[in-house]
Amino acid sequence: MWLFIFSFLLAAGLAPLVIKFYRSRGWVDDPKHHPHAKVVHTQAVPRGGGVVVFGAILIASLIFLDIDKYLIAILAGAGLLMFTGIWDDVKNIHPFIRLGVGILAGLVVVGSGIGIAYVSNPFGAGVIHLNQPQLAFWFNNQLHTIWIWADIFALLFLVWNINIVNWSKGVDGQMPGFVSIAALMIGFLSYRFIDDPTQFNTAHLSFITAGAFAGLLVWNWYPQKIMPGYGAGSIAGFLLGVLAILSGAKVAAALMVLAVPTADAIFTISRRIIAGKSPFWGDRGHLHHKLLDVLGWSKPQIAVLYWSSSFLLGFLSLYLNTWLKLITISVVGATVFGFLIWAKLVSQNRTHHI
Repeated sequence: MWLFIFSFLLAAGLAPLVIKFYRSRGWVDDPKHHPHAKVVHTQAVPRGGGVVVFGAILIASLIFLDIDKYLIAILAGAGLLMFTGIWDDVKNIHPFIRLGVGILAGLVVVGSGIGIAYVSNPFGAGVIHLNQPQLAFWFNNQLHTIWIWADIFALLFLVWNINIVNWSKGVDGQMPGFVSIAALMIGFLSYRFIDDPTQFNTAHLSFITAGAFAGLLVWNWYPQKIMPGYGAGSIAGFLLGVLAILSGAKVAAALMVLAVPTADAIFTISRRIIAGKSPFWGDRGHLHHKLLDVLGWSKPQIAVLYWSSSFLLGFLSLYLNTWLKLITISVVGATVFGFLIWAKLVSQNRTHHI
């Protein structure tokens, strides 16, 4: 756990420097100047969380991990998201630009050879292979092979995680806490599922990631002094997706630890499409918004709910088989869906009476 502690101290030490720099440049998210329905904070706060976590992860990785093409690709993808996050911190860029950069970051990793070659078969013994069909070609006097379904699935998995985690950072302390827990769980899982064709030390990167987000949490906890921003939110989903692939835990375990954000994202996308709206534009309909507005929960209570769900579901993922994981994910999804439907009806009823 010394890797966790080292990256934790790095991030906790970097955060006040980033806060001071952002404030000196006037790079703050001020709800008075940029009001939006999804915004829940009331004071001007710098974003910049992506700089904090990427800086800690980069330094710790270069010191303690073996540098190979896979690590370079992972850090390059995370760096791309970090710089896009800075851009978004300052200019509030279009969601389609953020989506495009997320796809590009995923392509960098998949292009290095990190993919999902198979998934566990939930309906029987064995696995479902994704290594066919293959596309072979010569480049720079070397034979390269693209595993089409494996690479497409990995890319979609990474882009999906980038977005759902980024959407779950609406209140103080929410996202860094559950991401730190999720990364720890994936680190523990990597010791149990030895399936690392890249020979990459997944557990160590998992603990470094967990420490970096825990360090950010010190300054993002209520009342927050810094916000994660798109940088930290996208890096979190990106790294959790990469770590899940490398650990051998694959899709089911990653969906377990991220079951609540996943269910919230599926419901949100469906709701926006049914309403004839773009699924990429933010609103005040996420789970954390409804817990605030309908149940009157405090921001710390919402953050702890997300942490607790990730811990409990991550712990269960250590022991459940694929079929039981899917059942658990379905139960969590149905619970979240049920609550959001009920909350929407309550909100509409209140509006009608007003």
